[in-house]
Amino acid sequence: MEFIQYLKPLDYVILAAAGVVFLVIGMIIGSAVRKRVAEREIGSAEQEATRLINDAIRSGESRKKEMLLEAKDEIHRSRTEYEKEVKERRAELSKQENRLQQKEEHLDKKAEAFEHKEAELARKMTEVAAAKEEAEAVKKAHLATLEQISGLSQEQAKKILLESVEEEVRHDTAMKIKQIEQEIKDEADEKAREILSIAIQRCAADHAAEATVSVVPLPNDEMKGRIIGREGRNIRTLETITGVDLIIDDTPEAITVSSFDPVRREIARLSLEKLIADGRIHPTRIEDMVEKARKDVDRTIREEGERACYETGVHGLNPELVKILGRQKYRTSYGQNVLNHSMEVAHIAGLMAAELGVDVTLAKRAGLLHDLGKSIDHEVEGSHVQLGAELARKYKENPVVVNAIESHHGDVEPKTVIAVLVQAADAVSAARPGARRENVENYIRRLQKLEELTGSYPGVEKAFAIQAGREVRIMVKPEEVTEDNMILLAREVAKKIEAELEYPGQIKVNVIRETKAIEYAK
Repeated sequence: MEFIQYLKPLDYVILAAAGVVFLVIGMIIGSAVRKRVAEREIGSAEQEATRLINDAIRSGESRKKEMLLEAKDEIHRSRTEYEKEVKERRAELSKQENRLQQKEEHLDKKAEAFEHKEAELARKMTEVAAAKEEAEAVKKAHLATLEQISGLSQEQAKKILLESVEEEVRHDTAMKIKQIEQEIKDEADEKAREILSIAIQRCAADHAAEATVSVVPLPNDEMKGRIIGREGRNIRTLETITGVDLIIDDTPEAITVSSFDPVRREIARLSLEKLIADGRIHPTRIEDMVEKARKDVDRTIREEGERACYETGVHGLNPELVKILGRQKYRTSYGQNVLNHSMEVAHIAGLMAAELGVDVTLAKRAGLLHDLGKSIDHEVEGSHVQLGAELARKYKENPVVVNAIESHHGDVEPKTVIAVLVQAADAVSAARPGARRENVENYIRRLQKLEELTGSYPGVEKAFAIQAGREVRIMVKPEEVTEDNMILLAREVAKKIEAELEYPGQIKVNVIRETKAIEYAK
């Protein structure tokens, strides 16, 4: 430090220059040293590279020799295997050629045998054709001889034989039908009577024939004049609005309401009763009372339909079907209330279904709806069977129910046991004493039609309708109708009655054949 303090600025410059000179000299010397070292390293590296190249050349030549040897061995082994495989294939081809040659020889032998058999068959066919011609000639000769002996031609003999066979088959058919019917009756009658008696005993219903007109009592004869009104305006208004006919005759203190539509008749009856009770009778008041009566009847219809469903245990009906069902309260058939009849059929069908192990609920449903079309058959064209089936299909009823509705009068074939039960229940309900009635003209007309229909068959001498038309007795001519044909005749008559007549219950067909032998003792 003391030395530095005594230096002058020029001395600093000299010192710096000397330092730079020494640094340059050092760098030159270092560069020369590094160059010599690098030259030595390069020379040793070239020697090493030369040595490695020589070693690689020597190693490659030895590996090349080894690979050539391995390739020669592989070629030799492949050639040996190929020659072996060629020998094996040649041996196999030789075997196959031998087998094919044997098969060709075998086929040649078979072809020769077939040719021999074909020639033999042709010879035999020639012999058979000759024998057939000879047999035909013998047959013709025999037929000619038989025709000459019998005095009949071939066609006549064939006709007699066919008639004999037909008569025998007809006899056997009739006897078989009689036997089968008797067996079925023996087995089924007792069971059917038992089931029907149980159903009827468990479902005893009261019956009362209903009139097709309604009578409205009046408090006095003065009320008739008030109902008629000035110049008949009141009665005309009431008839126009309700669509009924009011009959005012000499019957004291009563007015008769007549209409083909029972619902309209009921509305008119209720309207008259309300007007009589109110005392104010004029066109405006009549309109009000008729509207109230119509609402009352609609409510009653709905309630009656619901009551029928409840009492029979039938649930899930479409509301529109319930209303249509309720309208049967105001519908009669042969004097029998249709709603009560439908409910009774439902109960009887359900009881018989229970005895037979069939679906009771479905049987009741079919029985309740079987006369559904009678609610609208006076409004829409068509039979009540067709209308009822269409309504059931419209409201998605079970196909079993639809078939029961369609078949309960025999219009179509019943497809289920339930349909047959509904048929039987309908007949039982209609056949109860006092259940139905018909006027004298219709009754006489039905009996006459029954006698005409059954008496139109050939061989029928007389036909009598007895037991109020529930039985027809047919007297046949014994010389024209045999005992076997009696059975067939009874079946044909029964089918024709079913197809052409309308009748309550069932009709028994009784065919009677009587043979008399008369001789006089002298």
